Amino acid sequence: MSTPTVREQFLVISALGANSMELTNVLCRASHENRCSVISTRLSRHGEYSALVLQISGSWDALARLEGTLPGLAKKHDFIITQTRSAAQEIRPQALPYVAYVSSVYRPDILNELCQFFSDHKVELENLTCDTYLAPQTGGTMLNATLTVTLPAGTQISWLRDQFLDFADALNLDALIEPWRPQNP
Repeated sequence: MSTPTVREQFLVISALGANSMELTNVLCRASHENRCSVISTRLSRHGEYSALVLQISGSWDALARLEGTLPGLAKKHDFIITQTRSAAQEIRPQALPYVAYVSSVYRPDILNELCQFFSDHKVELENLTCDTYLAPQTGGTMLNATLTVTLPAGTQISWLRDQFLDFADALNLDALIEPWRPQNP
């Protein structure tokens, strides 16, 4: 990814629609046609709908043109769209990325408890993926969650790891926390 220029600005678009390919295609094409660039995107399916989040970059006038086209596209393609201007992500060179993996029998409070643990320890959440499924043998609902977090500078990693594992044991969670590693294609 190139370093943004001073004049470059950002727009975050959140869209919800029934057809994930159409949703993605329409919004990426609109970005390109308005001389904007897609910087990052996430798509996930939730029941019969797909949620798409895009970070778009461009000059202020290009983003303004794109913003003007979004309501019409949403109506034409039956999407729900929200948008907001954003600044570039602040650089945190001292932050350490870690990944926490959690697996357990599903309970509605697990995600709240995980987020509260990290919040109490001043750890920032970068990414969260959570899925439920039926266990093959028992038919009970299971939960798998992956949290990418950034540890603030000065965090004693071994102490935080011990705290997290004790926390997970107390809630009967199968959990692991380890340094984040880039995925090789």
